[in-house]
Amino acid sequence: MNKITAFIPARGGSKGIPEKNIKVFAGKPLVVHSIEYALNCSQIDEVVVSTDDDKIAKIARKAGARIVKRPPELSTDKATTESAIHHFINKFNNKPDIIVLLQPTSPYRPKGSLENAITHFTENGFDSLLSITPTHRFFWRAKDDQTVFAEYDYLNRPRRQDMKLDDIRYVENGSLYIFTRKHFDKTGNRLGGKIGYVEWSEEFSQEIDTPLDFDILEKLFLSNSDK
Repeated sequence: MNKITAFIPARGGSKGIPEKNIKVFAGKPLVVHSIEYALNCSQIDEVVVSTDDDKIAKIARKAGARIVKRPPELSTDKATTESAIHHFINKFNNKPDIIVLLQPTSPYRPKGSLENAITHFTENGFDSLLSITPTHRFFWRAKDDQTVFAEYDYLNRPRRQDMKLDDIRYVENGSLYIFTRKHFDKTGNRLGGKIGYVEWSEEFSQEIDTPLDFDILEKLFLSNSDK
């Protein structure tokens, strides 16, 4: 039986929104939403929060998470999530076989989606998986500092309803990642190998980075709390 651990990185040094990870969002500290999302999944064996902040640690522990105290050098703006994952894996003797990475800044996720994602991951033998959101927008890229070129055929602009699978682009929404420890030990990255995906609608692809993001997503969350 594979051990599945949910890993939530939640450092304390947020600049855009002070103490963002414990700011009350829809009645609960922000990080608690991701902890409860994981705890409500029967396939999750353990929920781990990695943090350098004592306030976050206290709240996360009370919510049911195990705490990994992250050292200062892995808690800066430049520190990667991968470095925190590596630190967490090396802290335990009973290491997980599968890791579910949940970003606390993406608290709004479809109900039941974690069970479905883990089942999809294990049944298909993926090395890694991510949540993505389809977009029907038309993308352009800068050719130089004055001109751009299209990444679609603007002479034959497709209507949304006529778009084929090859016409649709997907955005990595950053909310959910799943990967095997074997893959991570080999590559040091959350993604790679045989990559699967779960598709979520745009309302579930929002990330909190600014105070405006926080306010908008909280209103969306509260208005759709039954989803």
